[in-house]
Amino acid sequence: MNHPTRLDIARWAAEAGLDAHGVTDASPFVEARHQIEARKAAGLHAGMHFTYGRPERSTDPGRLLPGAASIVVGALAYHRASTSRASTGTHAAVARYVWEPFYGQLGEGLEHIASQLRVLGHDAVVAVDDNRMVDRAAAYRAGLGWFGKNTNLLLGDLGSWFVLGAVVTTAIIDPAPAAMADGCASCTRCQTGCPTGALDVAGQLDARRCLAWLVQADGIFPVEFRVALGDRIYGCDDCQTVCPPNTKRVRLLPSPHVDSAARTTVDVLELLALDDAELMERFGAWYIPRRRPEYLRRNAAVVLANVARPQDAGQSDPQLVAALERLVGSASVIEAAHGVWAARRLGYDEVLAPLINADRPLAAEVMAELERPVPPRSSKSPAGPPSGPTGR
Repeated sequence: MNHPTRLDIARWAAEAGLDAHGVTDASPFVEARHQIEARKAAGLHAGMHFTYGRPERSTDPGRLLPGAASIVVGALAYHRASTSRASTGTHAAVARYVWEPFYGQLGEGLEHIASQLRVLGHDAVVAVDDNRMVDRAAAYRAGLGWFGKNTNLLLGDLGSWFVLGAVVTTAIIDPAPAAMADGCASCTRCQTGCPTGALDVAGQLDARRCLAWLVQADGIFPVEFRVALGDRIYGCDDCQTVCPPNTKRVRLLPSPHVDSAARTTVDVLELLALDDAELMERFGAWYIPRRRPEYLRRNAAVVLANVARPQDAGQSDPQLVAALERLVGSASVIEAAHGVWAARRLGYDEVLAPLINADRPLAAEVMAELERPVPPRSSKSPAGPPSGPTGR
């Protein structure tokens, strides 16, 4: 049976359109498992599953493919030269990694490599964007980059605007050189740039404060981070946009994988007008807790409270009023509770009358929103996200 060389892998990676690749052995990621278990024990994972669910599996490639000998790691760029982040109106920002189906593109590229390995008689399994492989740890050991203080893998001067995946195979391939040295040095821009202080400890993310996780978590959106959410409806790129290698890379060249017509923002009023089926058809590719549309509407309601123009001297926006009325009158406690927050923050207290005058007991979550203090929005202030870090 023929075993491929690193030159073979490089040729196949180029054919697959990958922007970077590396090779490492398939031994367990012992240090990664220890770190995952320690963070989980400290509660820093905030209940997220992903590789935290079964670290004994996600850190052992042999669980994914018995007889695994090597791992081919692939990276696909998703950066863009410029972005159009609306500062007015009711538009919400979407994290760059979901502008296009980048993980699908990466999976296709890695499948090309896997198919070449199978032709040679080896078993090969592709792992992309799932819970079976700690891809950052594999990429680090394969020499693609170092772990930045924002916990992202930085591919040298190329930065961190990459999605990662791997091919686990029984083929024996010479591993790449040793892992790349830490290049962050004394830089702390990601830590100071985080809107909620989720990176107060370098290289350690507290998911309980991370906006990118909170928009994917179920339950009531934490009150202390609602204003800090700003205009973000899905994901948060702040710790990457301030990173020097990333700002340099974005200035150099846009990713060839990004469609110029990609969705970079979402109009939350349009989103809130969709029924469940329409909402899932448009946004179902996103990770929505329990696949329940109410959580995307929850995020939209918080964003609406931050970016919509408050009611001014009796003047009101009919479309905004209709959206708030739908939220407040929803049978979903999640939607109603966050609708109350948005209505009160924007000064549309009149839409709360049906709740206040209801002849039935209100859910505890809704009552809490009616009673809690709400930071007001000034009608004289421009609508849009906060101008700097908040929520600490």
